[in-house]
Amino acid sequence: MTWKTTLAATTIAVALLSGGAAWAAAPAPYDITPDLIAAAKKDGTVVWYTATDLTVAEKLAAEFEAEYPGVKVQVERSGSERVFQRIGQEQMSGIHNADIIETSDAVNFIYFKQQGWLEPAVPKIVADEWPDDQKDPDGQFAAYRAHLSVMAYRTDLLKDVEPPKTWEDLLKPEYKGRMVKAHPGYSGTIMTATGVLSNLLGWEWFEKLGQQDVMQVQSSTEPPKKLAEGERAIQVDGNEYNIFRLQDQGVPVQIVYPPEGTPIAIGNAGILKDAPHPDAAKLYYAYLYSTKAQQLNSDFGGLRSFNPDVQEKEGRTPLSQIKLLESDPSELIKQVQTIKQKYEQYFGT
Repeated sequence: MTWKTTLAATTIAVALLSGGAAWAAAPAPYDITPDLIAAAKKDGTVVWYTATDLTVAEKLAAEFEAEYPGVKVQVERSGSERVFQRIGQEQMSGIHNADIIETSDAVNFIYFKQQGWLEPAVPKIVADEWPDDQKDPDGQFAAYRAHLSVMAYRTDLLKDVEPPKTWEDLLKPEYKGRMVKAHPGYSGTIMTATGVLSNLLGWEWFEKLGQQDVMQVQSSTEPPKKLAEGERAIQVDGNEYNIFRLQDQGVPVQIVYPPEGTPIAIGNAGILKDAPHPDAAKLYYAYLYSTKAQQLNSDFGGLRSFNPDVQEKEGRTPLSQIKLLESDPSELIKQVQTIKQKYEQYFGT
């Protein structure tokens, strides 16, 4: 399935959204119980399609397996748009491999819900603790994680010039050939970021940025890796959590939170209706939102959480001190075609 096919599917979602489909009330919240654990062990496996960084996802899976021996987690990691495409292909072919899906493109879950592909399920902690605007009112998905798409730079590779402080600074000639950025056709994070930045700065800004000899990569996890390898000095966009991890490893990287604002991406998760391992799926889904798992995501993965009991690591700028650029998925879905067309026009890929 190509990006154009994904676009066609998204266009269908727009039509479905305008149809005003009705949904049943959310199911009663559930806890992790001995009966659920026993049933999950009979399933033996849970298959998780995720856009979370592979190292973080595998760490979480390993912690789950240690806590619930007898249930293995099969992690299938790719960029959000590739996960979206894969689920679409499988569903249209009548193939049901995945139990749980998670992406950082909130538009995906509007589409999944409209297609009827999600199984309503509400872990009790989500019902009790999550903000209303971070969980589906019909119980079909909830915000598993959040992260920012940030500008960042290598402090040791920009000693000859002043580092950028604003989005407009990236258009300066001294940064030409020194930047890297990810692609909205691959990454849900970058799709969200491109949408909000095009609204804020205009497409003229992207057109000028496209003339800056910017290295183009796919996933939002890749720009931090290019900084770590010293291939580029500045990332235009990329996951905040990967930069946090580089800082923890002693790599001389600095995050910039421009005064104009920083895009935030919400990573929703849900159980697929025809999950091959339904009880293991319910167990793992509840575990994903537990304080233990969410704290691990924050400490090890640098992710932001809507669990109020999660404590931010010392030295990280709290969200309350950052001007956030938030997107409305119902509006973003209308911009997908324009975003992809404009991006390919200005960056040639």
